[in-house]
Amino acid sequence: MALTSMLAILKSCATHVGIVVVPGRPFSSKTRYVQRTLFSRISPLGSPHESMTPVLDQWISKGRKLQAGELRYIIRNLRSRRRYKHALEVSEWMSENQATEITTSDHAVQLDLIGKARGLDAAERYFTSLSEQDRGDKTYGALLNCYTGERLLDKSLSLLGKMKELGYVSSPLNYNCLMCLYTNLGMHEKVPEVLLQMKEAGISPDAFSYRIALNSFGARSDLESMEKLFGEMKSLTNVPAEWVSYSTMVNYFIKAGRKERALFYLKEWEEIMQNDALAYNHLISLYASLGSRNEIMRLWELLKTKSKKKLNRDYITMLGSLVKLGDIGEAEKLLEEWEGSCQCYDFRVPNVVLIGHCQQGMVEKAEELLHDMIKRGKAPTPNSWAILSSGYMKKDNMDKAYECMKEALAVHSRNKDWRPKSPLVSNILSWLRLNKPDEAESFSSLLRTVPNYNPESCLTDHEVGLLEDVDQICESEEEKERVHGNSNER
Repeated sequence: MALTSMLAILKSCATHVGIVVVPGRPFSSKTRYVQRTLFSRISPLGSPHESMTPVLDQWISKGRKLQAGELRYIIRNLRSRRRYKHALEVSEWMSENQATEITTSDHAVQLDLIGKARGLDAAERYFTSLSEQDRGDKTYGALLNCYTGERLLDKSLSLLGKMKELGYVSSPLNYNCLMCLYTNLGMHEKVPEVLLQMKEAGISPDAFSYRIALNSFGARSDLESMEKLFGEMKSLTNVPAEWVSYSTMVNYFIKAGRKERALFYLKEWEEIMQNDALAYNHLISLYASLGSRNEIMRLWELLKTKSKKKLNRDYITMLGSLVKLGDIGEAEKLLEEWEGSCQCYDFRVPNVVLIGHCQQGMVEKAEELLHDMIKRGKAPTPNSWAILSSGYMKKDNMDKAYECMKEALAVHSRNKDWRPKSPLVSNILSWLRLNKPDEAESFSSLLRTVPNYNPESCLTDHEVGLLEDVDQICESEEEKERVHGNSNER
């Protein structure tokens, strides 16, 4: 988790949209009513192939009223869960069926959703179709977010210039988008320039602006400039020195081997920290990176006293820290504590201990632990078996690596986001070709059962021949077409 602050910035850059969504009141009686009725019908329709339009039409056909604010709440909720296609369908339905005036914010949201669900070309066509009156600052900001999300530097700079001419750049939001773009392009030296432009334009940077800039200095190992900027940030009354900024600072000092400065900011951070469990998670992880076992144990006890309920996330952080310190015995004790209190068996927690055993070369012990969980009625995810497969590969036990990967593929439906690692699959396929050629195609067929995974993508030129050998196995042109057809569909 020591790198999480950097990843958090990049993630924020990817989702930092230049639009404002009109908020619903999540705890109002009206919102709760929507959740129990209309939203409760929409929410379970998770497949992108299912349309929201019939549900909305049916709702209205029964004489029920639906306010624009309620629809905006549903759109916001779907969008927060990355159900962009469904959110877009509700947005378009609202535009076509509501007598309520559609605001520039509504257009901005719809443009952003079009970009995510249908691509940049569709988003640009939508923007072009709008009248000048509907192309407000939020709509321009949404288009800018589309450009920066696609990492289109020239288009982003051109559009931002147009926005400045129109007087649509009056907040840090759009500058932050540009700084995020430079970060994602690896052009960290450009970020401070944008920060300076913002100040010269009379726009005060916000906390996010400073975080991106701090990261840009750290990424270039310019720690003196990073500290100077952080001092500037702390001197401002309107920009809080958030713990995420401290985490960014400490992470770069640890990377540079400057333990004293890292410890200085860790102590300063703890002095101003509120009872934020996530902040404690980051503190524990960073102290683990410094090898400070006493500190992580102290903070763990503090976290337990300050949090009414420990989350799986907390255990994952603490277990990961113990594993990082090589204290696998203490990690096993903590895992037992978690198993005695957890209400839902989340395999991400024991997977950390499996990784710890594998890192110490004790893959057999990790497999024994996994089989014990299975005997107790727990259903492992493919990730668990893949951890063992990787561990066995590193010990040159390819037979066991192959068997564990087959187990992972057999249960891949338990984690729809899981994909086997290409280097691991590539090594297994190479080994099969040399040692068990008769099983190579059946393994490739198993790989093709994983959605959106193409086994050919992880092959070297040498290994591509393995799949070409299928031609020699097929007994008919029809069978040949079936095999290659399935491959092309993936």
